[in-house]
Amino acid sequence: MRNGRMLALLAFGLLIIFFAGADTTARAQGIIVPRPCVRCPRPPRPIPQLPPALPVKSIKIDTKVAAQVATTHVEQVFRNDTDATLEGTYFFPIPESASISEFAIWDGDQRLVGEVRSREEARRIYDEIVRSQRDPGLLEYAGRDLFQASIFPIPPHSDKKLELTYTQVLKADSGTVSYRYPLGTGRNASAVVGAVSGRVELQGREPLRNIYSPTHDIDISRGQEERRAVVSFESKVGQEPQDFQLFYTLTNADFGLTLLTHREPGKHGYFLLTISPKDKLREEEYAAKDIVFVLDTSGSMAAEGKMEKARAALLFGVRSLRDGDRFNVINFAGEEHLMSGGLIAADGAGRARGEEFVKALRPLGGTNINAALLAGMRQFEQSERPRMLVFMTDGLPTVGETNAQRIVDNARQARVAGLRVFTFGVGYDVNTPLLDKIAAENGGVADYIDPKEDIEVKVSNFFSKVSHPVLTAMHLEMGGVETDLVYPREMPDLFRGAQVTIIGRYRNSSDVRGAVLRLTGRAGNESRAYPYEKLNFPSESADNDFLPRLWATRRVGWLMEQVRTNGESQELRDEIVDLGTRYGIVTPYTSYLALESSEATRFITSNTAPDNRPMTTTGGRGSGALARGEASKRSPASPMSAKDGAARAISGADAVRESRRARTQQEAVRLDDDESIRTENDPRSSRRRVGSKTFYLRDGVWLDAEFKEDARLPETALIFGDEEYFALIKREPQLARFFALGERVVVVFKGHVYRVQAAKP
Repeated sequence: MRNGRMLALLAFGLLIIFFAGADTTARAQGIIVPRPCVRCPRPPRPIPQLPPALPVKSIKIDTKVAAQVATTHVEQVFRNDTDATLEGTYFFPIPESASISEFAIWDGDQRLVGEVRSREEARRIYDEIVRSQRDPGLLEYAGRDLFQASIFPIPPHSDKKLELTYTQVLKADSGTVSYRYPLGTGRNASAVVGAVSGRVELQGREPLRNIYSPTHDIDISRGQEERRAVVSFESKVGQEPQDFQLFYTLTNADFGLTLLTHREPGKHGYFLLTISPKDKLREEEYAAKDIVFVLDTSGSMAAEGKMEKARAALLFGVRSLRDGDRFNVINFAGEEHLMSGGLIAADGAGRARGEEFVKALRPLGGTNINAALLAGMRQFEQSERPRMLVFMTDGLPTVGETNAQRIVDNARQARVAGLRVFTFGVGYDVNTPLLDKIAAENGGVADYIDPKEDIEVKVSNFFSKVSHPVLTAMHLEMGGVETDLVYPREMPDLFRGAQVTIIGRYRNSSDVRGAVLRLTGRAGNESRAYPYEKLNFPSESADNDFLPRLWATRRVGWLMEQVRTNGESQELRDEIVDLGTRYGIVTPYTSYLALESSEATRFITSNTAPDNRPMTTTGGRGSGALARGEASKRSPASPMSAKDGAARAISGADAVRESRRARTQQEAVRLDDDESIRTENDPRSSRRRVGSKTFYLRDGVWLDAEFKEDARLPETALIFGDEEYFALIKREPQLARFFALGERVVVVFKGHVYRVQAAKP
């Protein structure tokens, strides 16, 4: 029988690799390491050239989590593009304490189910594969719990589908439950060439809050049940995916809080806090707000239908007001015109009056930003109510006060405590530093609408977001945890259906266990306080290694805003270059070329990136050359400095782009917010990111961006693949993923430098 013959040839085995102190978070997906078919009746002659691992055509993940028990079913399809029949060894990294419930191989349209039966020879088999193939990429599996099976046959130019189901208990730290699925491949072992999709169904005994992924753009479907949610995601075809990570909190509290931490020994710790309200609130629990709409009606608004779209957006804003709100509308051109001398009630009559005023607006005259802004700010009195000013303009100041700095000074003098100003620039002919600074100094944000974007859609979405304030005037007491450089710098208000994410550093000299954080703010018409107990800020934690880079991204965004609004200084520039280099963050001062892997990485001073930003790469003696040297010491007449103007442009497409980049970085909650980092695992790329570290290829060596020749740290030299090399990985499993970059690597780890050299032929 054919089925019997196939099952007899299948050698299934559960082979466990586990070392004391191992980091059991898997960082690589299942792979098939191919080899010529020695069991075939006619073994191939000559032996074909084989890839280190078979490419993955597609991955589908379906996970159900109930009471923190996760059952994951994964379907992987591999592709044999060679002309030969192959056999191979399948490896899959299993999370700690997980148990395999089923494994199946598809032979055409037949599903063959096997049994797990052996636990022997895992270390020897795996080390031999790494040594014989000389593929450091496979080292991402070292120190993991591995499932291993023999796959045979794999016909030429065919697909091989495998299914695996395993169950694990998810851990909860400081009340936050975490789930991770390994999607990152071995760096040189396998390239995902097809689609990756996933579905995670969450079911809890308490309401689910703060559902968050730092790695993927997720879609969350909640329905009417607070205790159930379905999360889905997809990765682009041809893009090497990163591990899928998901966090959530189970709580009945009015405002759920999630805490994530990461800290390397002897360094600052990093934390991420996410705060979100419960889904179902009574109408009286929402705070009544005061809002003033200020609209530019200068003659330029007549072009391209801008006035009609802005009017429609403003009408949406007026109609979305609630009965307890108060509002006013101001339009400005050469001078400002007020709908009313003061705020009016947003009842039926008030909203009708607002609609009538907005419908009558016509574009005519110049742009008097100063007078309109001050008139809007004068509408607000001292109050406990949430207060917002929405300011829309499509031009530079041309009437009245036209000096941008004096406009900022005037707004600063007229500032009302607690007022948040949100500015919208329509088109490219706007003064971006002016709008950015007005918003930043008044607790709001600036946004821009491209000429081809729909004003009505974008501004209406903003009005929908801010229509229901849940907690305002927020303040978070950190309960004795020593923090610094926390972003956002000022706590925003919290609205229905939204959440606030806070990222910062902590520096306590020892573990902080059982800390009590205290959130205060105004909910409805009352001041409230919400304590959060039993939170841990450890002195050492290998989990959540995405946090340092996420923090650095926000820090760079804030620094770039200072450059754009206050002007460049050597100190600001040096820190931007240092952070951009160390964490692989693209800025106007640090952009990168994808070079052939054999080329040394070098400075580029005369070329520009496709978007006309200056392009540099790292070089010199370690990362310090870029962080403190050549990139920051160029004369104003050098090619690089001549092209740095985009970072400080006042108006135009470049200025809008840089403002958006700075804002996106300041609000970053995922690692892939910047499109430019998505190509870093291209085989030709001279830059790679591994966990919280960034490496650059220089003279054939992958160099840790933290490495500095003059630091004089203790060093250990290693030869790739020898006994000492594998013994070190056994003692320090986290090094495996750095060594996986190649046969020549320099990495700084726990205050020690490890230099890996290639074995002699």
